[in-house]
Amino acid sequence: MNHASLSPLETGQRIVMHVGALVPSLALAAGGVGAGLAARSELDWPAWPFMLVPALIAAWSLLVAPRRRWAAWGWALEEDELHIAYGVWTTAYTVVPLTRVQHIDVAQGPLERALGVARLVLHTAGTAHATVTLPGVTRATAERLRDTIRAHIKAEKW
Repeated sequence: MNHASLSPLETGQRIVMHVGALVPSLALAAGGVGAGLAARSELDWPAWPFMLVPALIAAWSLLVAPRRRWAAWGWALEEDELHIAYGVWTTAYTVVPLTRVQHIDVAQGPLERALGVARLVLHTAGTAHATVTLPGVTRATAERLRDTIRAHIKAEKW
């Protein structure tokens, strides 16, 4: 299966990602301001280089990176597998055999609820990477996926 045939995340998840980047970006920008003011007062150096570089990184982290991360996500439910792809710098393609799923959660935080998205959390057998999360689907889609996977698990013969 190629990445083009995967379903994208809902637009609300992009906003969740932007909001999630807000605090680290503001902290980075504030650190740059503090470093610039300290350089000016303690070392008599110009403050702007110490402020500009963190401000540019913060702007990238807040405005550009979340959109790229959101666009890199995709998912598809096949007959007996859930496919999830994500990652901009390092891409990952996870295939979860439905027979390995032991527990399924549908989760929403307040921001996700307000933006109409949810997370499907699959707990699988095994120790390494035993939890797989699919963010950014509608609650109805997450519940439909949960019910489909649960029905598949019940239909499996032991």
